[in-house]
Amino acid sequence: MGFYDRKILPFLINRACGIGPIRAQRQKVVPQARGEVLEIGIGSGLNLPYYDSALVQKVWGLEPSAEMRARAAKLAAKASVPVSFLDLPGEEIPLDDQSVDTVLVTYTLCTIPDVATALRQMRRVLRPDGRLIFSEHGQAPDPSVRRWQDRLDPIWGRFSGGCHLNRPIDALIRQGGFEIEALDSGYIASPRFAGYNYWGTAKPGC
Repeated sequence: MGFYDRKILPFLINRACGIGPIRAQRQKVVPQARGEVLEIGIGSGLNLPYYDSALVQKVWGLEPSAEMRARAAKLAAKASVPVSFLDLPGEEIPLDDQSVDTVLVTYTLCTIPDVATALRQMRRVLRPDGRLIFSEHGQAPDPSVRRWQDRLDPIWGRFSGGCHLNRPIDALIRQGGFEIEALDSGYIASPRFAGYNYWGTAKPGC
């Protein structure tokens, strides 16, 4: 891992994922978390201020980047819920089957290399009555925007930690073995090629 990935990229991701419109999305979804929570790609801990301590018993923060975990640890020290970090990627969740009540994933499905395996792992660790809560950017419905997403995606990923612009988030969640219960989508205030968001909840499918 080079200097850019260790020093510059974590700073850029923290800034980009902390802008006002994305903070507003976090405020919509994070307070829905309940019980034992697994946050996939906790990053620099930008979701931590929005957990409801009356509803959440513990947060497991999965994050493979040591630099991002170091940033998150500073916010975890001030968080209203206990936080433990897991140093593994989304494809390798080191928790038992049916051991958490909530899986939270925000602006992370775009970067996981094997997103199908990661979603199956999320389903594995969720209790039967648990919920997946998500807020992600992805494939836009407008053909003109999708064309730009497809053109820019190979270049975008090189400088953004492997982020993909054009993943069909709702379809991927269903293919991962989930049944979507609630789904909203739309453009948020950002460049349209990176601004189409999906957010909602899903439960483990039969």
